Amino acid sequence: MPAAPPLFAAIDMGASSARLMAGRLRDGNLHTKEVARLGNGPVCLPDGLHWDLVRLYQGMLDGLAQLSGRHAGPLWVGIDGWGVDYGLLDRAGHLLGLPFHYRDARTDGKVAEAEALLGAGRAYGATGVQTLQINTVYQLMAERQSAAYGVAHRLLLVPDLFAWFLTGQARREATNMSTTQMVDVRNGEPVGWLLDTLGLRADLLGEPVAAGEVLGPILGQVAGSAGIRAGTRVVAVATHDTASAVLAVPAAVEDFAYLVSGSWSLVGLELPAAVIDDRTRAANFSNETGVDGTIRFLRNVMGHWVLQECARAWAAAGQARALPELLEDAGQLPPFRWLFDTASPELAHPGDMPGKVRHACRRLGGPVPGSPPEIVRCTLDSMALAIAAALEDAQRCAGRRVSVLHVVGGGSANGLLLRSVAAATGLPVVAGPVEASAVGNMLVQMRAAGLVGDRASMRRLVASSFSLSPVMVEPALMEAANAARGRLARAGVMGNPIAPGPGPGAPAQA
Repeated sequence: MPAAPPLFAAIDMGASSARLMAGRLRDGNLHTKEVARLGNGPVCLPDGLHWDLVRLYQGMLDGLAQLSGRHAGPLWVGIDGWGVDYGLLDRAGHLLGLPFHYRDARTDGKVAEAEALLGAGRAYGATGVQTLQINTVYQLMAERQSAAYGVAHRLLLVPDLFAWFLTGQARREATNMSTTQMVDVRNGEPVGWLLDTLGLRADLLGEPVAAGEVLGPILGQVAGSAGIRAGTRVVAVATHDTASAVLAVPAAVEDFAYLVSGSWSLVGLELPAAVIDDRTRAANFSNETGVDGTIRFLRNVMGHWVLQECARAWAAAGQARALPELLEDAGQLPPFRWLFDTASPELAHPGDMPGKVRHACRRLGGPVPGSPPEIVRCTLDSMALAIAAALEDAQRCAGRRVSVLHVVGGGSANGLLLRSVAAATGLPVVAGPVEASAVGNMLVQMRAAGLVGDRASMRRLVASSFSLSPVMVEPALMEAANAARGRLARAGVMGNPIAPGPGPGAPAQA
């Protein structure tokens, strides 16, 4: 009897949910299945907003135990997640408290403080990473006086922290570390002078690990207590969920752009080298490490976070409605009528989001949405225009043009958003796969197992394995988008980049 083929388990943690997906090669295609899904979000403790990582970790262990019990063949595991947030370990490996949530207000004022110490633009020139208040470097500036920071031995970003829990290996993976604004994206090394000037410790960062390197088997005591088969191997994948998602873009051409659409919208290009100059800094573009030394040249644009918060507010008020019903009603409304600046700082924090959206529309002097469908239409159209502005800036700064926009992640299932994005960008859109981060996670595991080759072959595998939806530009809708763009320009919202300060959301698949 032939041996059972390997099974690849992807722990994919997003800002709104954490998922365990399983995949295997069969008949030349990748077949995936969701094993477990847990809701995720901030937990308010007396000292601020935190992530409930222990609950997520236990949920993922339970899912891995299910897979281990059902599958007779080799089991591989990879972990990806959002960026910038971290846990601190002491010398004995004890976790020094639950990681803070990037939306916690403790970083208020830290960008200005850093600029005063470093000089305007020096952090960007040294790291290539856009200035966002949520970046790890500003979180550590808020942390540096804490008792935990004083006794910490190692800092691990959230996916690397999960790998530590499973294997006891405390390593920093490049695709996620590149988002911290603490390392030079060109070589992956900590920027010592920057950290010294800000009073931060480079020694916390530890040793690097490359995407595709096997970290080791799951620790015996962890596997035994959870009911996971001994010898289950953990691979360091592209641990930033956007890096995994970009790897899973099923592009057949090189001149493509991507939109990773979830709680955030990550809009950009895959480049062979970083582009770090005055233009990219002014446009607030980030250079982040991708698989095989590529660069994710992107801008963070508001994502589905605003709609998620609106849904929470409507449910609390007894007005809960299913998203498909809201999208259907919103699709019947005039396109690009209600608009707001997606970079409005108040949208970055929890609260009365419908009221914040109305206030943002009022500030631009245009019509103000009233009903939930109007707010949904307004939000998606405003997102589409911001995505289009980011894509135009990306092409200008990188000196290249694109022929197609691939949309992956949760937003690739939002037909109304896709139509608005196609109209606003003037580009044909290819949507899918929805679970792109988990798929990219599996692809790196599969390469570690010797089952796939280079990025081009990985993308061909994705294209053949998943149903993709083309969305063409609708001329009438494009005309409305162009008129709306003019309205924004007259209101002073020229390129709609996220200004330095609180950014609306973190990369995650909704």
